[in-house]
Amino acid sequence: MSAHRSVWLATADHPTFAPLSADLDVDVAVVGGGITGLTTALLLQRNGARVAVIEAGRVGGGTTGHTTGKVSSQHGLKYHDLIRSAGEPKARIYAEANQQAISSIRRLVDEIGADCDLEMAPSFLYTTAPDEVADLEAEHEAATRLGLPASLTTDTDLPFPVRQALRFDDQAHFHASRYTAALARTLAERGVQIVEQTRAMGVEEEGDAVTVKTEHGDVRAGKVVIATLLPFLDRGGFFAKARPKRAYGIAAVLRSGFLTGMHMTAGSPTRSTRPWADGDRRGIIVVGEDHETGTTDATPARYGALEEWTRSHFDVASFEYRWSAQDFIPADDIPYIGRSPRSTRTFVATGFQKWGLTNGTVAAEILADLLDGRDHPWLEAFDATRIGDPSTFKDLAMDNLKVGAHFVGDRIARLRAGSIDHLAPGEGGIVKAGGDTVGAYRAPDGTVHAVSVTCTHLGCTVKWNSAEKSWDCPCHGSRFDCDGAVLDGPAVRPLSQVEVQIDQG
Repeated sequence: MSAHRSVWLATADHPTFAPLSADLDVDVAVVGGGITGLTTALLLQRNGARVAVIEAGRVGGGTTGHTTGKVSSQHGLKYHDLIRSAGEPKARIYAEANQQAISSIRRLVDEIGADCDLEMAPSFLYTTAPDEVADLEAEHEAATRLGLPASLTTDTDLPFPVRQALRFDDQAHFHASRYTAALARTLAERGVQIVEQTRAMGVEEEGDAVTVKTEHGDVRAGKVVIATLLPFLDRGGFFAKARPKRAYGIAAVLRSGFLTGMHMTAGSPTRSTRPWADGDRRGIIVVGEDHETGTTDATPARYGALEEWTRSHFDVASFEYRWSAQDFIPADDIPYIGRSPRSTRTFVATGFQKWGLTNGTVAAEILADLLDGRDHPWLEAFDATRIGDPSTFKDLAMDNLKVGAHFVGDRIARLRAGSIDHLAPGEGGIVKAGGDTVGAYRAPDGTVHAVSVTCTHLGCTVKWNSAEKSWDCPCHGSRFDCDGAVLDGPAVRPLSQVEVQIDQG
């Protein structure tokens, strides 16, 4: 049985930092210790700013620690659609920014001495289906128009033939957690204050300062960067502008048939692969099976589907790790980066649509310039205050109709909840206990963990995720462990724990 843990977090020696113990005064407070927050902090420190990084959990332990580790500008069938929806100038900015992010990461790896297994490799978007060839040809035409290193081919290092493949050269992959560990060590060595296990609960702007209110004290700054995957502040409305999605990953040791390139299917179901080495052992990472957060699709069968596909195509010796990750998909397919709406001193970066290693680096470069009083040429495409065109409004309306349906329908579904006594060991769900509706999980040892099922963000009903043993909100993507502790925002407060009486029969 593979370990239920991210391959990166399991194989990295990450530094640890104490929680906030006293109020701080700095020039810039960065909330979030993933690749976006850490890179932003490094660039700001270079510019002479006094910076503090505030992390709710462990630095690098969020989505960055659960990524595929691909450092690529090839983001699926991206550029043909982006030219049509956003126009060629903005599509060109997106392409240029993400391709340049690869070079930026390479330079940073050298600067901070990161031993993170960075390797240059081609990336392939491929199909085995005849009816998807035209999609790849259209994507090739768009990518070359935008100046990306793209070419069509049927020659890949996959162990099966393909109908067509779109190859991007000058791409890379690395060990994501060793990279964030090196960033964190460098920041600490350069005097940046990093605090872990310190959740930011709110941000108050007043006059020439902004205060980050945390569970352990205040951090006062001239400006603040919210780099928490999705901003936990509601005033920017980003929870309504991006939809949460989850995806699953496995790491397998192979006996033979090792890959050198990175690959991704053009159609569904998504299968994204890259080489992986664990000491002397060589293998493959496979990611896919994505779905919206908070649905009944979150089951252990997602891992089984990835393992079955891997066995059918590769000479698998063993499966070592399995994990999942979350990201947010913006309505117009471009991340939101820059000054937060209705704010003067609060800056954000969100909506990376599962390509956070390059987009997070892009965000850091934009934000570092903005916070230092300089314009940035990429802001035109990524501007967090943009409103969008009519098609964006239509998509937002549809997404928020789904949220409304969940809010009403899930509350009605609470009335049909079964008895808590029917939960078997290892099962969780919304149940009745003593006349109340609660969320309960019966651990393998029989212990029952019960919580309120009302999300502390905006009051939607959470759903049980049997793949990750968590409570997930289908409205805006907040996630909680079986005891109610926050795993992912925008929620900042835990679910209330509930005492229940169990019929021991």
